[in-house]
Amino acid sequence: MAENKAYGQLKKDLAAGTLKTAYVFWGEETYLREYYLSQVVKEPVPAGFEEFNYHRLEGKGLEIQTLAEQVEAMPMMAERTVLQVTDLDIFKLPEAQRKAFIALIEDLPDYCCLIFVYDQLEYKPNRTMKALCRAMDTYVSVVKFETQSRSDLLNWIARRFRANGKSLDAQTAEHLIFTCGSLMNGLIPEIEKVSAYAKGSIITKADIDAVAAPILEARVFDMTAAISRRDYDQAAEIMGTLLKLQEDPIMLLAVLGKELRKLYTARLAIDNGKDKFWLMEQWGMRSDYPAKLLLESARKVSTGWAADAVERCRELDLRMKSVTGVDSEAELKLFLMELAQGGKR
Repeated sequence: MAENKAYGQLKKDLAAGTLKTAYVFWGEETYLREYYLSQVVKEPVPAGFEEFNYHRLEGKGLEIQTLAEQVEAMPMMAERTVLQVTDLDIFKLPEAQRKAFIALIEDLPDYCCLIFVYDQLEYKPNRTMKALCRAMDTYVSVVKFETQSRSDLLNWIARRFRANGKSLDAQTAEHLIFTCGSLMNGLIPEIEKVSAYAKGSIITKADIDAVAAPILEARVFDMTAAISRRDYDQAAEIMGTLLKLQEDPIMLLAVLGKELRKLYTARLAIDNGKDKFWLMEQWGMRSDYPAKLLLESARKVSTGWAADAVERCRELDLRMKSVTGVDSEAELKLFLMELAQGGKR
């Protein structure tokens, strides 16, 4: 994770026992968000006294007066209380509630640590609300939990496998991330499954492929790779599986289109003497693993084929979205067959 200042400061606050009075916790990495939320609760609230000092409110329909009453509740047998408010859409509060909210966070008591957690909702500041934004910037520490840096994530994966008596090298860990995504909550059950399945103490790529559940992007990449080597049977099998899982054809086409654009970019890289690092920069890749796989697939297709595939994907996307009565599944299967047969119209 690219270390943001608020995230780094939160870790320092916990280590020093100097938690601030208000935080916003948001971001896609829910595992880290929940971990640090538990640490924030644990730091000021003694075990066994959570019922009296750790309060949780749902943001939907919450009146600021109710929130203020909870904030003012004194701690019992503890130095501080922790108040968690989940999914309060701060920037959509009515004006009177918004003013009351600003007054509240400007005068939070030192004994209360107020945490706004964004789970189903995204934290989206509205900069036109200047007074509210100024108050949030001044009195609330906004912590975004993002995907960890590659090295931290690889180390974390290795530790999880070690806890199960298994080990794996960095390349195999990269394959796990490529297959299952980089979010820790998604990786945890896959690590457990792979650990339970693997016969030996060293995890292999084959162990991962045997039992791990691939994310949509990984399945579509496999389909694109099959297309690039004209293996229609495998590509069609993957497509059929995804459609049986009731993946939306328009969504599938969007993901396929993105993979075809990546393939085209990789083909251009080969044509112009660019390396994997150039490709990583173009697509914001944090690892060279997918870049190497892309270049491998791109060597099997021509530049003209890749350009044509991207253009026809764009045309089909427009057709699916604008023409009534189109059988999207049938169109998608036909498009896939044409690509696998060599991109002929």
